[in-house]
Amino acid sequence: MLTIAYIGNGKSANRYHLPYALKLKDKIKVKTIYSRSGRQAWTPIDGVHYTTDINDIYDDPEIQLVVVSTPSHTHYAVAKDVLNHGKHVLVEKPFTETSAEAKALFALAKQKGLLVQCYQNRRFDSDFLTVQRVIESGKLGDLLEVEMSFDYFRPEVPTNVDHFSLATSYLYGHACHTLDQVISYFGRPDDVHNDVRQLLGPNRMNDYFDIDLYYGTLKVSVKSSYFRIKPRPSFVVYGKQGMFMKATTDRQEYDLKHFYMPNHADFGVDRPVDYGTLTYMDADQQYHEEKVVSEVGDYSRVYQGVYDSIINGQPKIVKDEETILQLELLEAGIQQVKQ
Repeated sequence: MLTIAYIGNGKSANRYHLPYALKLKDKIKVKTIYSRSGRQAWTPIDGVHYTTDINDIYDDPEIQLVVVSTPSHTHYAVAKDVLNHGKHVLVEKPFTETSAEAKALFALAKQKGLLVQCYQNRRFDSDFLTVQRVIESGKLGDLLEVEMSFDYFRPEVPTNVDHFSLATSYLYGHACHTLDQVISYFGRPDDVHNDVRQLLGPNRMNDYFDIDLYYGTLKVSVKSSYFRIKPRPSFVVYGKQGMFMKATTDRQEYDLKHFYMPNHADFGVDRPVDYGTLTYMDADQQYHEEKVVSEVGDYSRVYQGVYDSIINGQPKIVKDEETILQLELLEAGIQQVKQ
C-alpha cells in the first residue's frame, strides 16, 4: 500500500487528483490533506485527516508520497521542502517556473534517493490515446502534419487580468498539457517556432499561442486561444495516405465538472457522436471513410505509474528529461510577450 498526503485542498486536488487516487483503493491510501486556511469548500472524504498543520504530514512516518497541488509559482519551494523532509513528491503542472528549478529538484531527489515527478495526466486523454492508435495502424501512411488545439471561448478571463504575469499566462497554464503530449510521443523536436501573443495588447495576459514543432518533414502544431467561439478540432492528423480528425476533447473533465466520478463504468467514455473520422486510401487505392471508436482515457494511470515506481522500482512514466525539455520550450515561448 502506498500512503499519500496532499498539500493543497482546492479544485486541482479534489477534481483532478483525489478521484483517481481513490479509484486505486487496493494500492493507495489517502491519509492526510493539508491546507493553510483550513476552509473546506469540497465534501470531506471519510477517513481522511484534514489539517492546517503541515507537520501532520512531515512528522508522519507512514506517509510516503506527498502530492503538491498549490498555485504554480509555489511548486518549486513546496516540492523542495517536501523532499528535504524525506518524502516522495508528485507535483501538479507546470512543474516549476524554470528549467533550472526543475533540474535542482531532480538533483535533490536523486541525492536523497526519492522520487519527484510531474503530474502529466493529459497523456491519458482519450483523444490523444485514440490518435496514437490511428497513427500506429499505418493507415495514414507517412505522417506529414499534426494539429492539436485546445480552445475556449472565455473572453472574460483575459479581460479581467490587467497585467502580464507568468502565473496567469495561457502558455504556462495550458501548453503544459499539450506540449507534454507532443514530447511524450514524438520526443525532442529538431526545431521550434513560437507565436505567443497578448491579444489585448502589451503587458496584458498571454491569451494565445501557436507553437510549431518540427521532426524532419513532420510538423506538429500546438494551438490554443481564449477567443474561439467555436473550437477547432482537438486533433487533425495528416499523412501521405489519409487523415484523421477528432473534433471533441477527452470527456473526463466534463464528467468531473458534473460530479460524475470514475467509479461509474461509463465515466469519461466517448459517445458515438464524439468518435473521430478516419479517411484514407488503401494499398489498392480504394477510398475509405470510417468512424473510430475512442480509446478510454484514465488519469489514474499516473497514480498507477507512481505506485509502480515507488513500490515496485519501475522507471518513472514521466521522465526527468521530458519535464526539463517542456520547461525549456515554455521559457523560450514566453520570451515573446510584451511587458
